[in-house]
Amino acid sequence: MLRRLSAVQLDTISVLARSHELVPYARLGAVGRASIERAYWHPSRPAAFEYWSHAACVLPIEDWPYYSARRRRIRARGQRWHKVSPKACDEVLARLRSEGPLTATELGGAKAGGPWWDWSEVKIAAEWLFDTGTAACVRRVGWRRVYDLPERVIPPELLNAEPDDAECLSYLVAAAVRALGVATRADLREHLRLPQADTSAAIDQAAKVSGLSPVTIADRDKPLPAWADPDALAWLNAGGRGTHRTTLLSPFDSLVWDRKRTKRIFGFHHALEAYVPKDKRVHGYFAMPLLAGGRLVGRADPAREGTTLVLRQATVDSAAAARGLARAATEAASWVGCDDVTVERFAPAELAPAFASALKGGD
Repeated sequence: MLRRLSAVQLDTISVLARSHELVPYARLGAVGRASIERAYWHPSRPAAFEYWSHAACVLPIEDWPYYSARRRRIRARGQRWHKVSPKACDEVLARLRSEGPLTATELGGAKAGGPWWDWSEVKIAAEWLFDTGTAACVRRVGWRRVYDLPERVIPPELLNAEPDDAECLSYLVAAAVRALGVATRADLREHLRLPQADTSAAIDQAAKVSGLSPVTIADRDKPLPAWADPDALAWLNAGGRGTHRTTLLSPFDSLVWDRKRTKRIFGFHHALEAYVPKDKRVHGYFAMPLLAGGRLVGRADPAREGTTLVLRQATVDSAAAARGLARAATEAASWVGCDDVTVERFAPAELAPAFASALKGGD
């Protein structure tokens, strides 16, 4: 699944589960959460690493060389937003060499005593080493990054490869288009969070070199030039049809990362409101889009109260979607160990009976 998607975003918010667990759940069903964690962070054979893609993401281990352009850019810039102490970097590296993999807490503490962004000197140093590839993260423990020396955790053939910037861009563009199926330049910029240095001409050249197919997307305003995965086009031309789950999606799922693309493809406006003042929220703190039949047909803001999954607010666009939400909520509740589902607010109100009936197993 990780290779298919090319990146799975990490985030601190945990409602039903953390987002990197919700992504495989949405695609694979009620796979055990311990199995998901073990697949990402295998204790002896790393299959993934963490780095900056769309955001902080879990990435396939074989993609390590192709983030070297990003690492080089960070080194050339000199720092992110904290001033980096070379002495602290040397001390952190020495600790990693002598003591093995360590978290920021084990290195001396992540906080300097102020607000959450007020990092300690060792945390700044560890993050700088992580950003530049001088340290690597192939495991998290208790949500904390575990920093290690790349030569201990990245296979030599990957660690020693240093593709140039054009090769890195070509690889990442191809991986993103395989994940998306079809993408405009703007889609690729958002999906990969490409810097301004990667011009439209560079993106087009990367797509061409990667063997992607140029296509045109029909849009309401004007046709949009785009690139498609040739295998996806061949599958469609052979009569392929998708097999769709009915499920709730993490707000950080790559299917809905890009608000403009989500609106264009699904006619669905998605926004995370966790950081919006409570009285200004429209759909709730962690509203999860409802995927059914390959469409986004509603959303629900879940919470847990003991062994009850509570939908603080739910919105659907049809009776079929209401029934689908009932099935999706029941499955999600079981997956996280809840044995009941309740709803506080349902819109539109006239579709609430369809939801209630389906929740009881009526249809």
